Amino acid sequence: MSIRIGIVGYGNLGRGVERAIALNPDLTLVGVFTRRDPASVTPLSPSTAVRRVDDIAGLRDEIDVLILCGGSKSDLPGQSPALAASFSIVDSFDTHPRIPEHFAAVDAAARAAGTTAIISTGWDPGLFSLQRLYGEAILPQGTTYTFWGRGLSQGHSDAIRRVPGVAGGVQYTIPSEDAISRVRAGEQPELTTRDKHTRECFVVLEDGADPDAVREAIVTMPDYFEPYDTTVHFITADQLARDHAGAPHGGFVIRSGMTSDGTAQTVEFRLALDSNPEFTASVLVAYARAAARLAASGDHGAKTPFDIAPALLSPKSGEQLRAELL
Repeated sequence: MSIRIGIVGYGNLGRGVERAIALNPDLTLVGVFTRRDPASVTPLSPSTAVRRVDDIAGLRDEIDVLILCGGSKSDLPGQSPALAASFSIVDSFDTHPRIPEHFAAVDAAARAAGTTAIISTGWDPGLFSLQRLYGEAILPQGTTYTFWGRGLSQGHSDAIRRVPGVAGGVQYTIPSEDAISRVRAGEQPELTTRDKHTRECFVVLEDGADPDAVREAIVTMPDYFEPYDTTVHFITADQLARDHAGAPHGGFVIRSGMTSDGTAQTVEFRLALDSNPEFTASVLVAYARAAARLAASGDHGAKTPFDIAPALLSPKSGEQLRAELL
C-alpha cells in the first residue's frame, strides 16, 4: 500500500521533497501545507494540492508521515513537537549542539500521542553522522574528521536571512585544503573548528539597514558563525540572483586510525552535490518510508538516523536486498 506524505513548508527543500516523492512509486503526495496564501504557491506539479498549514489537523486519517521543511533556527523547534503530537514526522533539524534538547521535546510529544518522529535526517546530521559512528566503532583507536563544502549551506543561509536588516543572502562553507591533506596523510592532527573551515556570506541589505550592525549580528551568532572566521560581503539583489542561484554542497567524513602498531587505516565517505536541497530532500523521503513502517509496527517516539535499520529506508523487500545488495 502506498505511503501517504504531506510536505510542511515549500521553499527549496519542500520543492526537493516533491521531486523526490515523484521518483518513489511506493509514496503518494497528499499535498503541500504552507503558512503563505495557498494561491501564491505554485507547486512543480499542477496536481499537487496546496493548503494552509492550519488545515492540517483535520487530515490525520489521510496522512501517514509529514516531512517538515522549515528552518532549524526558528521553525523546527516549535513545529516538530507540535506536529508530532498528531502525526508521524520526519525533520532535518541541523543545529548540532541543540539536537539532544530537540530530541527530548519531540520524543515527549510523540510518545504521548503514539506517533513516530525521526529527527535530524539529511546528510549532516544524517548520513555523515552514521559514517562517524561506523568509523569510531570499527577503528576505536583513531580520530574522526568532518569537512563540509565548498558549498552553500541551507541552514546557515536561512539564519542569515533572519537577521534584522537582511533582505536576502547565502552562506558558503569552505574547508581548509591543508587540513584535509594532513588528515588524508594519516597525521591525525589536532584541529580546532577555525582550523578546518571558514564561512563566507553574501548579503543583500534592506533599505536603510546598517551594514556594520548586520555584519556584527552575523559573525557573533552562536553555533552558526561565532566559532568560525566569517567574512560578510554586501551585494545587490541582482548579484544574488545572478551569481548565487545554485545550491552546490558536499564534504567528507574521514576516520584515521590504527589496528596495530604501524598499521594505519583510513576510511573516507564523500558527497559531491549539485543541489544540496534536492539531495537532502531525497534523504528525508527515504526516512519518511522508515517512519511509516515503524509507526505501523507500533514503534513510537522520537528516533534519529542511529536508530533506523538500513532496510527500513529501502522500498525493496528483505529477500531482494539480500539477493541484490548484500
